[in-house]
Amino acid sequence: MKKALRSLVVFFAAIFVLAGCSNSSSSAAKSSSKPNQIVVTYQLKQNGKAFAKKKITQPKKSVVMTGLKKGWSVKASKGFITEIAGKKQNVAKKTYWLYTINGKMAKKGATTQPVKNHDKVVFDLSVTK
Repeated sequence: MKKALRSLVVFFAAIFVLAGCSNSSSSAAKSSSKPNQIVVTYQLKQNGKAFAKKKITQPKKSVVMTGLKKGWSVKASKGFITEIAGKKQNVAKKTYWLYTINGKMAKKGATTQPVKNHDKVVFDLSVTK
């Protein structure tokens, strides 16, 4: 009985040690494999309803447009985004692409607004007053 109990304790101790080693080494490998990269979540909406979402890996010192173009086809004119993923703005109906970062309205254009790791960028094609 004592031998069986001792064997079980040794077995579980070995499992915990091996599990601890494998987790730390794999997370270290993940962080060192792309040291100059960040992950930004992009979501596309139309009239407030989400239709696409992607996590985009992009360079550390990049802007909103970098990840957007990496994830979807994008058209712009005079510094304004006019089409994303085949969905176009409509000037006559006053529907435009606007975006937020982490829930706050952006203060810069997509070509100049920097992004940080784990930012959440939401583009919404909706009527603007």
